[in-house]
Amino acid sequence: MARFTTPEGKSYEADSASVRQLLEKWRLKKAVGAKVDGTIVDCDKVFTEDTEFVPIDASTEEGLDFLRHSTAHLLAHAILRLYPEAKFGIGPSIKDGFYYDIRFPNPISDEDLPKIEAEMRKIAQEKIPLTREELSKDEAIAFFTKNEEDLKVDMIEKIDGEVFSIYKEGNFVDFCRGPHVPNTGFCKFFKLLSLAGAYWHGDEKNEMLTRIYGTAFGSEDELKDYLHRLKEAKARDHRKIGKELDFFSIHKESPGFPFFHPKGMVIMNKLIEFWRVEHTKRDYVEIKTPMILDRSLWIKSGHWDHYKDNMYFTTIDEAPFAIKPMNCPGGILLYNNDIHSYRELPMRVAELGFVHRHERSGALHGLMRVRAFTQDDAHIYCMPEQIKDEIKAIMDLSSYIYKDVFGFKYHIELSTRPTDSMGDCELWNLAEQKLQEALEETNTPFKLNPGDGAFYGPKIDFHLEDCIGRTWQCGTIQLDFQLPEKFEITYIGADGAEHRPVMLHRTVLGSLERFMGILIEHYAGAFPFWIAPVQVKLLQVSAVFGDYTTELKKKLQKKGVRVEVDDRDEKLGKKIRDAQLQKVPYMLVIGQKEVDEMTVAVRDRAKGDIGSMTFDQLMEHFDNEFNPIKN
Repeated sequence: MARFTTPEGKSYEADSASVRQLLEKWRLKKAVGAKVDGTIVDCDKVFTEDTEFVPIDASTEEGLDFLRHSTAHLLAHAILRLYPEAKFGIGPSIKDGFYYDIRFPNPISDEDLPKIEAEMRKIAQEKIPLTREELSKDEAIAFFTKNEEDLKVDMIEKIDGEVFSIYKEGNFVDFCRGPHVPNTGFCKFFKLLSLAGAYWHGDEKNEMLTRIYGTAFGSEDELKDYLHRLKEAKARDHRKIGKELDFFSIHKESPGFPFFHPKGMVIMNKLIEFWRVEHTKRDYVEIKTPMILDRSLWIKSGHWDHYKDNMYFTTIDEAPFAIKPMNCPGGILLYNNDIHSYRELPMRVAELGFVHRHERSGALHGLMRVRAFTQDDAHIYCMPEQIKDEIKAIMDLSSYIYKDVFGFKYHIELSTRPTDSMGDCELWNLAEQKLQEALEETNTPFKLNPGDGAFYGPKIDFHLEDCIGRTWQCGTIQLDFQLPEKFEITYIGADGAEHRPVMLHRTVLGSLERFMGILIEHYAGAFPFWIAPVQVKLLQVSAVFGDYTTELKKKLQKKGVRVEVDDRDEKLGKKIRDAQLQKVPYMLVIGQKEVDEMTVAVRDRAKGDIGSMTFDQLMEHFDNEFNPIKN
C-alpha cells in the first residue's frame, strides 16, 4: 500500500494511483498536472510507491506552459475536423503563447481563423481527455505512416531513442513528449493571433508550411489583459512609428540592413554621445578595430567552429577573410600589440563596433533583428582578484542607464555552461562561481538559466521590461577564461613574471539599432527632450511674423536646441495637431502678442499650454529638463 500526499496535507492510500485520479479525488479542479521530486508530470503518470505531489495550476509559469501546449493540440484537432487532408508538423508552446506548423491542402487566410476558433471552442466544451501512450520507434513510425502523417514520420526518424510517446485527443493523435492538461475543457481562454509561413525544420531548402500563432491563459481576465497589451504593442510598433516620424527605412535592395534618416541619426548620435560620456566617467578608453579580418583569426578564437554559419566571408588577394560578427578577437589583437603591466589593470577598453551576422530572412524584424548593427562592446582585462569588483561596476553602470536614464525595470539571468562550450571545466566552474558571488554579494535577485552561456564563458543577462510589460534582453556580462588562453595574452605581475589576465566581455545597450527600436516602442515615439530629434517646433500664426520666428530659431540653434519652423499657410489648430502627431516635446506659438512682448506662448507635448515666456525664461525651463549628457 502506497501513501500519496500534497504539501497542504491531503493524503490518500492505494496500491497505485495516477495523477489524474488523485487530482479528481482531491477535487483540485484548477490543477493541470503535478510536480514530483522536481519533475513535471501530467495526468496519466502512475505511481506505486509513497509519493508527494505538488499540484500545478495554470496561474503558474509551468502550468501555463501545460495549458498552451495543450491548446496547440486543440488547434490541430480543430484543423483535422475542418480540413481532414491537412498534415501536421510541430506545435510547441512559446513565450506568450503557442503555434502549430501545418500543411494545408489549399492555402488559408486570416479570415479563416474565426472559423477555426469556433471549432476549438466546440472541442473544449466536449472535455475530451488527453491520454498518453508509449511506443517503440518502429511502432511510432508505423502508426504515423499508416495515418499518412509524413511530417511526423520525418521527425521520429531524426530522433534517437527507444520509447516514443503519443497523445490521443479523440480522433486526433500527436507525437509529443507532453505533458498535457487532463482534458480539452481546461483550454477555455485562448485566441488565434496570426498566420505566417515557416520552412519545415527552419531550413529554407524545405517546403513552406503554414504557421498559426495563438495564445492561451488560465482566466478570461488574463487573456483580455494580454490582448489589450498586444493592441498597444501594435500601436507602438517601431516599424510603423519609424516610418511615420521619418526615423529609418528598410528597402528590398538591402534586407536586414536599415537606412537611418536625419531624425533617426539624431537619436543614434545622442545615444552614442551619452554612451561616451558615461564610459569616460568610468575610466574606459575607446578603440576601433577593422571590420574584415583574416579567417585564421576566427578559427583560433573558436568562432569558426561555433558561429561560421552566421558569418559573411570574402576573399582579398586570394586569401580568405571574414566580416566580423563580434569585436572581441580584434580587441585581443590590439591588447597583444603591447606588453602590459599589472599596474594598468583593470584595463577597460570600449568599442562601438559595426558587426555583421547572417540572420535568416524569416527572422528579420525592423531594427530588432538585423544583419548589421553597432555593438556597444567593452572588454575588460583584469587580475583574478579584480573580477568581482569589475562585475559590480558593470552592474552599477547598467542599472543607472536602464532604470535612472530610460525608466526600465529589469531582471537578471545567470546563464551557465552550454553543451557546445570550449575549454577546461574547472575554469568554467570558477567563472560561474565568480558571477554568482557578485550577484549574491550585491543582493541582486537573479534567475538561473542552465546551459545558455556563450561557448567561451558563462554570462549575466539583463532583461528590460518596457512600459507595457514586454521584456527585451539587452546587456550582458560574460566572464571568459578561454580566449585569454587561446590567444596567450599576458601581463607582467608585481613579481616580474608573466601572468594570464581574465577577460570580461560586456554590452549595456547591446545593439544600438535594436536599443533604438526598443526605445521607439517604449516611448511610442515621444522621446524625452534630451534625445528627441526635434525638440521645439515654432508655430507662427501668420507669415507676417516670419522675421521674429527666424530670429528666434537662430537664437535657439545657437543654444544647441534642435528646432523646426512650421510656416505653412494653415490654421494654428492644425499646426498644433501635426506637431503633436510628430511627438515634438515643445511647441512655441508666435502671434502679434508674442512679437509685441518679445515672448513665446509655450505648449508642452503632455501638459498643453504652460504659459508665456521670455527667451531667457524658456532657456531656464529647458535647462531644468533631465539631460544625462549634461548632468
